[in-house]
Amino acid sequence: MRVVLLGTAAGGGFPRWNCGCTPCAAARDGKLPSRTQEAAAVTGNSRDWWLLNASPDLRAQLTATSALWPGPGRRPTPVRGVLLTDAEPEHVSGLAELRGGPGLKVYAAPPVLAALAPARAMVDRYAPWEWYDSLTAGGFVLSGGLVVTAHPVGASAPAYLPRRAADECWVTAYRIEDLATGGVLVYAPRLAGWDAELDELLAGADCALLDGTFFATADSAVAPPAGLRRIHTRLDDANALLDPASPARVQAAEAGVEVLPDGAEFVL
Repeated sequence: MRVVLLGTAAGGGFPRWNCGCTPCAAARDGKLPSRTQEAAAVTGNSRDWWLLNASPDLRAQLTATSALWPGPGRRPTPVRGVLLTDAEPEHVSGLAELRGGPGLKVYAAPPVLAALAPARAMVDRYAPWEWYDSLTAGGFVLSGGLVVTAHPVGASAPAYLPRRAADECWVTAYRIEDLATGGVLVYAPRLAGWDAELDELLAGADCALLDGTFFATADSAVAPPAGLRRIHTRLDDANALLDPASPARVQAAEAGVEVLPDGAEFVL
């Protein structure tokens, strides 16, 4: 299984367009590396690629990742679809960039699918897509030899909804297994906290992309499963981990937490 980190910043990216804080100013001056909004891509065969979330920066992220370029020919693309963890703008706005891509498959929890009804109608007018409940019993299989199960990890609905009904399935994490290699990735860029259910989800996994919004979040794993590679993503612009020379980065490394740049790729 190949995994590419398309973007690693929280909503708004780094630097934020409307923020003059010290870290954002340093990023504009080239003193800290810039980051686009959080998203990733995964494949089991290097031909069929699946996006994990669709950020507003998706076009630039696809352009920067040669494995996701179209061709041969004028329109064929290796992108087969998208797995959404929630309905936040930072994770769904990029769907509009994919309009016109015929036959794409999108997986999301039922409340997320309902919230995206207007967007679904819009993109389907360009080219029909297939929309699936990611929480279907038994999980689902993706082309390329990947098996996926979705797990609820949060009940926070997007602020843009007029009525935010309580639903434990607003935020999900994905456990993705490569049938050929047995490699397992857990993708959880949004977490309400570290609990027993998350421990169960991570059991037997090789790598986890975890919510690192704030440094305290990134340091919250008290006793992670032995042998688990932890990579933190969705870093907020106030997060000290954004500075490679910070004491926070040293502390995270000592705890076994990695902070990788946009475009980083690894294999499971």
